[in-house]
Amino acid sequence: MWISLIVGALVIAGLSVYAGMLLSRLRQQNKGIAKNEKKRLHYLHESIETIAKAMQQDQCPLSEGCIRIAVLLENLPQAERHNFSSRWPSIHDMYERIKHMPTHEARKEFPKKEIRKMDLERERFEVELEQTIKDDLHTLVIWVKEERVKQI
Repeated sequence: MWISLIVGALVIAGLSVYAGMLLSRLRQQNKGIAKNEKKRLHYLHESIETIAKAMQQDQCPLSEGCIRIAVLLENLPQAERHNFSSRWPSIHDMYERIKHMPTHEARKEFPKKEIRKMDLERERFEVELEQTIKDDLHTLVIWVKEERVKQI
């Protein structure tokens, strides 16, 4: 009977040590995941801020910047909860108006006449929305800076 108790205690001790090792690994994995998520969030915020500032300084076309920012905002955690499209409606409006237009290699498949037509339409949208987009950019840059401070 004593032998059974000793064997049982050894089995329980062994399983406890194993469970402790598994918990330790789980904690390390969770720390790694949190660190990677923080790094990803920092990258997204930094990218949004860089593009927004480039747009403010006329170093990036408004249409291109709106596409990039809208996609980056969609990739932020809990984007639906933040309702970015209503916070910065002009950026979202520009994105919605031009997201169907081909870019990069897909653009080369269209005739030059069609490309010019799309470019004129895009430029018209840029002129029409310029001031409201720049207003949105101002509040967006402030928001991004606040979000980055929260991460620290």
